[in-house]
Amino acid sequence: MTSANLSAPDGAGPSTGITLTWNNSFAQLGGDFSTRLRPQPLPAPYWVGRSRSVARELGLDAEWFESQAALDALTGNSVLPGSDPLASVYSGHQFGVWAGQLGDGRALLLGDISTPHGLQEIQLKGAGKTPYSRMGDGRAVLRSSIREFLCSEAMHGLGIPTTRALCVTGSNAAVRREEIETAAVVARAAPSFIRFGHFEHFSYNGQHAQLKVLADYVIDRFYPDCREAPQPYAALLEAVSEKTAHLMAAWQSVGFCHGVMNTDNMSILGLTIDYGPFQFLDAFDPGHICNHSDAQGRYAYNKQPNMAYWNLFCLGQALLPLIENQEQALAALEPYKTLFPEALQARMLAKLGLPDVRADDKALVESTFKLLASNKVDYTIFWRRLNGFTAQSGHEPLRDLFFDRESFNAWALQYSERLAHVDQGLRADLMLKSNPRFVLRNHLGEEAIRAAKLKDFSGVDTLLALLQAPFDEHAGYDSFAGFPPDWAASIEISCSS
Repeated sequence: MTSANLSAPDGAGPSTGITLTWNNSFAQLGGDFSTRLRPQPLPAPYWVGRSRSVARELGLDAEWFESQAALDALTGNSVLPGSDPLASVYSGHQFGVWAGQLGDGRALLLGDISTPHGLQEIQLKGAGKTPYSRMGDGRAVLRSSIREFLCSEAMHGLGIPTTRALCVTGSNAAVRREEIETAAVVARAAPSFIRFGHFEHFSYNGQHAQLKVLADYVIDRFYPDCREAPQPYAALLEAVSEKTAHLMAAWQSVGFCHGVMNTDNMSILGLTIDYGPFQFLDAFDPGHICNHSDAQGRYAYNKQPNMAYWNLFCLGQALLPLIENQEQALAALEPYKTLFPEALQARMLAKLGLPDVRADDKALVESTFKLLASNKVDYTIFWRRLNGFTAQSGHEPLRDLFFDRESFNAWALQYSERLAHVDQGLRADLMLKSNPRFVLRNHLGEEAIRAAKLKDFSGVDTLLALLQAPFDEHAGYDSFAGFPPDWAASIEISCSS
């Protein structure tokens, strides 16, 4: 464990008296797990967006966070004293096919620091080529970096487990994708960036000693209760299954599509990680595919829960050398099958404003989903307008969302009858905390990106403020909570970033 002054990386500025305590615990696992290397500098970096709330949670000095020293350090142009930058190796299944060795091709873990909220790892995404870049250049582009920055904070604002985004910086350095774009770096934070694919890497390569070291590290640091179980590694698998079940319920309840649920994009801590071709649903379409690269629709919205279980099964296979009993491994996955529907039902009842559970509630939730799908109703707007529904009102703002008025009227009667058994004060409070007014729709992100390419970052700042408090009204920002424009349907988001 090392302590170092944050404000003067490589001598680049006066001290502000702030000290970071670096643990660098992942680096201590050894060379089989990672490669130490420095980030590659970018010319003339500039701020694109900063989350000052994340900076506060990390215990960073506010003055330093405004400085050139911070800009250099969080772009990768200087190395924070006491940090131990590295790229980790992992493997994974991509679109259901074993892809072999992958790894941090463009991300560098600076280390983990002590914060007022516990240990947090800081990682730079887009900081240059690593030994795991395969044919890539190790860079990230401005458009995808803005999307990840905003969506990380949007998900946190919604109360959904996620990696956090400290900031995004840009540079005019050219990066080739489908066309020439400019480079950017996202500085992100999480208790850990370990993925299912880390375990798969050592298991598939027969490195069972390293697999045990990794599993013990995760148990001791994040799942200490598992150490007391008769079979700690089966207990670990069960605990991860439970966290993943709750994560999937959270995604489905807000209409979030991840787009690339490969095993290398699944967090061992049940966090939303690696924001690529994600999307929040506009019109409710259970079969919606948000990733233009997903030709087969493997990761469509309605398939996400089953894909999560498939990924957990892969994790179970990776842990088998440690569990040593296939039946025990399968048993550790069973809680997912029960917990996911229970967790989703609880979230949907909260969105309906139902604080207690009755026998016919499952049918009400199912009929709600069916009604939304058959009418292709805007998902977020429906739930927000539902906050104003009463059995005595005419329901016009809500009814106007449906072309099949008779079906809506039948559903409204069913819902009204259920509300007769609910305390309306409790209902209102529950719904206002469950139905956001603002989500990061694709067109909102696209508008902010277009402006940012012209060096206007006001759209990024505005969206960040709205998305960090998505349940608030934010008077004067109605357009950010409105229907998507017609051109939004033509936005294509792919794995290219």
